[in-house]
Amino acid sequence: MNSIWTETAQPPRFPSLEKDIKTDVLIIGGGMAGLLCAHALQAAGVDYTLVEAERICDGITKNTTAKITAQHGLVYHRLFKKFGREKTELYLKANQAAIEKYRALCETIDCDFEEKDSFVYSSESPRAIERELEVLENLHFPAKFVEKLPLPISVSGAVKFEKQAQFHPLKFAYGLARGLRIYEKTKVLELTPNAAITSGGKISAKKTIVATHFPFINKHGFYFLKMYQHRSYVLALENAPNINGMYVDDAKAGLSFRNYKNLLFLGGGDHRTGEKGGNWRELEAFAKAHYLQAKSVSRWATQDCMTLDEVPYIGQYSKRTPNFYVATGFNKWGMTSSMVAADILTDAVLDRENPYASVFYPSRTILRKQLAVNAGKAILNLITPTVPRCPHMGCALKYNAQERSWDCPCHGSRFTEDKKLIDNPATGDAKK
Repeated sequence: MNSIWTETAQPPRFPSLEKDIKTDVLIIGGGMAGLLCAHALQAAGVDYTLVEAERICDGITKNTTAKITAQHGLVYHRLFKKFGREKTELYLKANQAAIEKYRALCETIDCDFEEKDSFVYSSESPRAIERELEVLENLHFPAKFVEKLPLPISVSGAVKFEKQAQFHPLKFAYGLARGLRIYEKTKVLELTPNAAITSGGKISAKKTIVATHFPFINKHGFYFLKMYQHRSYVLALENAPNINGMYVDDAKAGLSFRNYKNLLFLGGGDHRTGEKGGNWRELEAFAKAHYLQAKSVSRWATQDCMTLDEVPYIGQYSKRTPNFYVATGFNKWGMTSSMVAADILTDAVLDRENPYASVFYPSRTILRKQLAVNAGKAILNLITPTVPRCPHMGCALKYNAQERSWDCPCHGSRFTEDKKLIDNPATGDAKK
């Protein structure tokens, strides 16, 4: 179940740490966010070191659908209601700026970069489309209404963002990584205010960035309450149409579409990690019904951290942890969010003001409806008297028959059938 990206890119290899070292900035996590932070810090002349417990981009990054867009669902009218005009506009500008930074970098990296229009559609609510367009007009952004789409589904309309993009994420990430100071197979075992104890030695650092998808430190920031994880699935189809754009349903359990070369990526089957959902079966049924000549040549799944208010957490890890930073909660939009994180965190490390930092501030209010849902599900699974248990915080694991894994419904850690760790925030294997 490797993604198309894994099958069509050759990763560089980096050494493991084998001694004690010193660095000004330690980056923990070698996915897209960590690599972009390392690249930005290197460009700024900052002394840094990146460590990755396994191999770079071997976690969530390799399974993205790799859409580079500021259009994150019909999010802008919801952000406007929660945060007001100023912060909504800053969110939009931060993500549009991220696209332009990718555009510039991709001129020097062969990564199949393509400019494409992006569309978010609604199958149920024309009013949701209208509200989104009203807010975007208020922000002076040139979004457009589209009535019909080249998709075999009925829609109430769609919002179109022009000049967005898509690419091959691993070709980009591997090209970016060459020349960076990276240690692979170097697992962080313990963190202190000024050092990390790893599997290969001690790293003394003045500042630390945690870019591990889901933060693994529980005693600060309360990320185990502020986020849950969400799985979604992809089929790569040949003999399917070229739809010439990127399309996604605003509904959490809706479908997404994009092409890559001669393939059509069909995404969906979503569910909260540890719960039941459509999985690949839903996608296979849709393809069989609507793309009669299509053949599935690959399938894979991914996992996303979902925040309380649809905005990532980027900045100081918590109010009580100076010189300690985080990038997490990308809400299915990891490509632009990773670039935004690199921008904000580079300025934070250099003690510079950043125009977007206040929008993504991790210690903003947690008084959102989703908080009660997250807490309730955690309590329910903590008191469920079954085994095996997740080593992260002790929740009961649920068996995922489609992927043959043990998944945690509380915080999204995942394990193989023999209890080996797949996805964090757990940092070790489950007990057999």
